[in-house]
Amino acid sequence: MRKLRLATLVLIALMPSWLKRPVLRWLLGFKIGKGVTIGITILDCDSMVIGDGVKIGHFNAFFRVKDCRVGAHTRIGFGNIFRGGEMISIGPYCDILRFNEINAIPEPDLVNHAEPHFMLGAGSVIAASHKIDFTGGVSFGKRVVVGGRFSSVWTHNRQIAKPVSVGDCTYIGSDVKISPGVRIPEKCIVGMGSVVAKSLSGSHMLFGGVPAKAIKALDEEGLFLVENKTRADLPDTI
Repeated sequence: MRKLRLATLVLIALMPSWLKRPVLRWLLGFKIGKGVTIGITILDCDSMVIGDGVKIGHFNAFFRVKDCRVGAHTRIGFGNIFRGGEMISIGPYCDILRFNEINAIPEPDLVNHAEPHFMLGAGSVIAASHKIDFTGGVSFGKRVVVGGRFSSVWTHNRQIAKPVSVGDCTYIGSDVKISPGVRIPEKCIVGMGSVVAKSLSGSHMLFGGVPAKAIKALDEEGLFLVENKTRADLPDTI
C-alpha cells in the first residue's frame, strides 16, 4: 500500500501545476488556495493546507508528514526535504530557498515525551543547505532569518529530546550549531560559526563564539538587520 501511494504521488508530481491542483484536492483532500503553483514535488502528507499565492518549486519532497500547513504567499524554492513529524506549519510570506533538510525521526526511541512540530513564523527566511531536526519540536518566531549556509538545529541526543525556540526578528548566521533545549531571544544576532550550547538571554544583542555568549548590544547596522522587512511585499502588520 505504501509503495502504491508513493508511485501515485510521483505521477502526480510530474503533472503540470494546473492539473496537479485539482487532482490533489480530489484524490487526497488537500486544501489549496488561489494562484498556487507547484513544481515537480512529492507531497506525501496525510493532510495539507496551502494558502493563496504559494509557489513551490521543483524537486522538493515532503515525506511522512502528518499535517502540513503552508501560509499564503510563501515561496519554497528548489531541492528542499521535509520529513516526518506531527505537524509542519510554515507561516505566510516565508521564503525557504534551496537544499534545506527539515526532518523529524519517525518513531524515535526516546525516554521522554516529545512533540515533533516545526513552526516557522510569518515572514521568516531559511536560506540554503541548513539542517533542522525537529524530533523534539522547533519553533521560530516571526521574521526569523537563518542566513547563509550550513547551520544546524538539533533537538535530540540518542534518547532524550528537548525543544528549541528562536524569538521574533532574530538573525542566525552561517554555520551556527544549536543544541537541544536552547532558547534564543527575539531581535538578536547569532554570529557565524557560533555554537549555542545553552539558552541565551537579552534582546537586541549580538551573540557569538564557542560556546556562544553575549558580545555587545546591537549597533545601528545590527538593528537594521533584525528590524528591516525580510521581503519587499511583507505587510506592515507582520
